[in-house]
Amino acid sequence: MQRAPTDRADVCIVGAGPAGALVASRLASDGHDVTVLEAGRRFDFDERQDRMEQSIRPGDRGNVWEMGGQRDDYSNNGARTYPLNVARVKGVGGSTLHWQGMVMRMHPADFDGSHDNDDPAWPISYDDLRPYYAAAESALGVAGDADNPYAPPRDEPTYPMPGFRPSYSDSLFAEACETLGITMHSVPNARNSESYDGRSQCVGYGTCQPVCPSGAKYDATVHIEDAEAAGVTVIDRVPVQRLETDADGRISAAVYVTPDGTEHRQEAREFVLAAGGVEIPRLLLLSANEEYPDGLANSSGAVGRYFMDHLFAGSSGTLDRETRQNHVGFITSESHQFYDDPGGAVEHVDTGETLVAESDRAYSPIKLEFLNYAGPSPVEIALDGDDWGDSMLSTLRAEYGNNIAMGGLVGQPPRWENRVTLDPTVTDDHGNPVPDIRWSWGDRVRRSISRANAIQHAVLNELGVDVVWTANVESGSGPAYHHMGTTRMGTNPDESVVNPQLRCHDHPNLSIASSSVFVTAGSMNPTLTIAALALKCADHLGERL
Repeated sequence: MQRAPTDRADVCIVGAGPAGALVASRLASDGHDVTVLEAGRRFDFDERQDRMEQSIRPGDRGNVWEMGGQRDDYSNNGARTYPLNVARVKGVGGSTLHWQGMVMRMHPADFDGSHDNDDPAWPISYDDLRPYYAAAESALGVAGDADNPYAPPRDEPTYPMPGFRPSYSDSLFAEACETLGITMHSVPNARNSESYDGRSQCVGYGTCQPVCPSGAKYDATVHIEDAEAAGVTVIDRVPVQRLETDADGRISAAVYVTPDGTEHRQEAREFVLAAGGVEIPRLLLLSANEEYPDGLANSSGAVGRYFMDHLFAGSSGTLDRETRQNHVGFITSESHQFYDDPGGAVEHVDTGETLVAESDRAYSPIKLEFLNYAGPSPVEIALDGDDWGDSMLSTLRAEYGNNIAMGGLVGQPPRWENRVTLDPTVTDDHGNPVPDIRWSWGDRVRRSISRANAIQHAVLNELGVDVVWTANVESGSGPAYHHMGTTRMGTNPDESVVNPQLRCHDHPNLSIASSSVFVTAGSMNPTLTIAALALKCADHLGERL
């Protein structure tokens, strides 16, 4: 394809993931000329079944979306190793090509700082984002039921599509949760429970992570295609090397390089960074110049700072009855009972025993999940083993069918020392310093993981599970790969990178649409909030244009 810059662009967007796609689609529908620059390639939809088959075969399953090598190199010089490439994608569609598809709204307490911990407030409220949440649910196509008593208020009584039915293993969990007084409810999913927006309903491949072959699960190519139909130019395989500024501090061009090594300058009236919580701060730091020696948008020193993620807590084991593991490839039930009240009591009604948290300790919100994909699938067992015939059948009967598990997320508080910076000792395929992830946990994260484990063990013990594995503080816990907080939002230019309209304090024509603007992490999967913020960003851009 032609990868020369467009002659005239109102807006240049860096990144073709969900945020960039939504901004492009919204602005194009209003008649604006938009160019999108994407570092990765465009993946053919017809290849998805092959990618699905690759994901369940022995070998390099983690490379389904072609991540790795010098292009994607990174460093870890913090207290903990952060495995960056495990769950990111460079390409048109971004991380939604492999995401799980859970889309819940953050709670009002996440925004106003009223959790019983030290999380600061955002400069916007839940009500400010409320109409954008509704618009995002419609744009992505969310299937859900309004049965969550702990959910934030919503103006719409229903979701765009009805929710998915609880799985068989959910019904097993329901017995134990009812006894313990734990409320289960449905999960809003960005996958079609019925035909929606020209895409079919879910057909049950069960390989949602890392690939949905049918397209029933939303991914950002949906809005990239809408944008292109409205006249947007999307140029793939053109990593942006730096942003250039003029004498007034405005962004004058995004400099990118094509696969043949040719360097181009894309000019525009407005620029939007939508490349995620790692590559956005990296690009701003790489764009340092004589006027901005510490990088662009960085007069506060906050670019790359306050890097946050969600930590996984989980536990699994086996039952003496069938669980129908892996019949569903996504989560259909969860509990937000311990989100705004993570120290709340869990009481066993039969014995009177009560599980309580230490009331004087601060916790992150806790989101509990009831996993439908516990244990290996029969395909994995068969392909990973050396058995054949009757021997393989015996192995399948012994290892498959009675696994069960719970999961959950807890969020990190924003910490100045957790950051994305540059490592000049390691360079990518264009000679640029790679991102250096400096990551640590802190006491609150450890307490919250332990608290989540205690609740999970109470449920599994009540169910009679032989617990064999726990993702806890000592082992097994790790990031959910939700990169947040590296260009935080705020009203004070001395302490933040963007204002509540998502525009950089230092550069009047540079906006950021990403989870990188999150002030706090909460403990909800972030994509719906990313989508809502992207639509908000597009509205503010439209007003300026």
